[in-house]
Amino acid sequence: MTEIKPQQVLILPEGYTRSQKRDAQSNNIMAAKLVAETVRTTLGPKGMDKMLVDAMGDVVITNDGVTILDEMEIEHPAAKMIVEIAKTQEEEVGDGTTTAVVIAGELLKKAEDLLDQDVHPTVIAKGYRMAAEKAYEILSKIAIKADPNNTKMLTQLAKTSISTKAPGEADALIKRVVEAVQRVVENNTFNPDDIKIQKKVGKSVDDSELVSGIIIDKERVSPAMPKRVENAKIALVAQSLEIEKTETDAKITISSPEQLQSFLDQEEKMLKDMVEKVVSSGANVLLCQKGIDDVAQHFLTKKGIFAVKNISSSDMDKLARATGGTVVKDLDDLNEADLGYAKVVEELKIGNDNMVFIRDCKNPKAVSLLIRGGTEHVIDEAERSVKDALGVLKAAIEEGLIVAGGGAPEIELTRQINKYAEKLSGREQLAVKAFGDALETIPRTLAENAGLDPIDIIVNLKAAHDSGKLWAGVDVFKGKVADMMAQGVVEPLKVKVQAITSASEVAQMILRIDDVIAAGKLKESEKGPQGGGMGGMPPM
Repeated sequence: MTEIKPQQVLILPEGYTRSQKRDAQSNNIMAAKLVAETVRTTLGPKGMDKMLVDAMGDVVITNDGVTILDEMEIEHPAAKMIVEIAKTQEEEVGDGTTTAVVIAGELLKKAEDLLDQDVHPTVIAKGYRMAAEKAYEILSKIAIKADPNNTKMLTQLAKTSISTKAPGEADALIKRVVEAVQRVVENNTFNPDDIKIQKKVGKSVDDSELVSGIIIDKERVSPAMPKRVENAKIALVAQSLEIEKTETDAKITISSPEQLQSFLDQEEKMLKDMVEKVVSSGANVLLCQKGIDDVAQHFLTKKGIFAVKNISSSDMDKLARATGGTVVKDLDDLNEADLGYAKVVEELKIGNDNMVFIRDCKNPKAVSLLIRGGTEHVIDEAERSVKDALGVLKAAIEEGLIVAGGGAPEIELTRQINKYAEKLSGREQLAVKAFGDALETIPRTLAENAGLDPIDIIVNLKAAHDSGKLWAGVDVFKGKVADMMAQGVVEPLKVKVQAITSASEVAQMILRIDDVIAAGKLKESEKGPQGGGMGGMPPM
């Protein structure tokens, strides 16, 4: 009797390495941990910077977590999930991106130890979910109500955020950011877009300037126009001061010089009428979203009107909020009631460029922050730190709840979550305890980045919290444990909650993956010898 040999069935492309069960989990956890380790050294005021160089030789120097991860070429799907944490944190609260990524990496590291003890991934995921819910409960209880009108508190929040990124002390920059927020806040909320950030290389970060109005990176349409206008009445026009071309092709036949002259005279009269409409409204400054014809420029100059053209629609909206004017779509509708006001409109030379400053508006609901710095890299990092600070201030003003920084809430969470774990039965207890222990990584990393002994710091922190010192954290400047709330190191509650939420959810999702399979939509060119880095140790 002939023996029938089983035939091999291929369900995946030949040469594709499939990663399953423990291998898949190990690879995913390894990739996520590597991403977390990359940004770990940037955490805190003593964190180091990363230099990112692309294929074109362009350089970015930063310690902003989301910027680092965004600029890196990361291919592994699990590693990309960690990058998504940072992006979500940035979009939601503007700060705490590195914290979220570091916590996620540590949660997965602790989970790997539990997997080695044969604890099932779904049990770990359930324990992490329980611990995260307990963490929100604890944070809500210990958070302090904050007064959004308290300048000192806003300054402390901004300083905690900015001091981790901006060069030097940056006290002047912090002061200007807080002033900017206080000018645009309405009904305990504000839109960070109402604070226009303009960058120019030159001077130092401390020479950054807050303008009670808007800075436009443009110049006057004609050098013959006034360079400075006081008590400016500003017309904001979305229509062009040009002869519009017809939508359909039109042919004009001119058979004599007189007809040509008549045609030119008619065009000139139309442009002159447009300028007259601006003049008759009482405006002495014209800010136009579209173009201004050379002939119209001539008439505006003769009338002594300061004019700027081709202003972006977003800047026009900010100008309306700053000056109190109305953006007019049709010149026929322009009247005195539509005009905005600024005490001064002037063109100044900043560095090698001319810029228009609309300053000292009466009650501006949009302002500008001119950031200065010695190099492009310095002002770029200062801009990132300002945007983070604006996100932090928005979260604090809208929610009105703050906690201390310096690792104080994380150590308190570790203490209380571990107590909570002791009351549980079943293997979830191990996962809940692992979650609590993972949060220790924040004060531990702060200590390591400041060159301190992390073991001594953690021991002292735990002793302080056990004795009831709720806000004891790492003072990285003095190298000891101190009351962070008394030191003015504070953060919005929302930053901590979002960081723990994002880190917990992505850790649970990665843990539940037990198979990495080639997807049908994956292009052949993307698969590579190991399926695009999904089998074996992935490239990042």
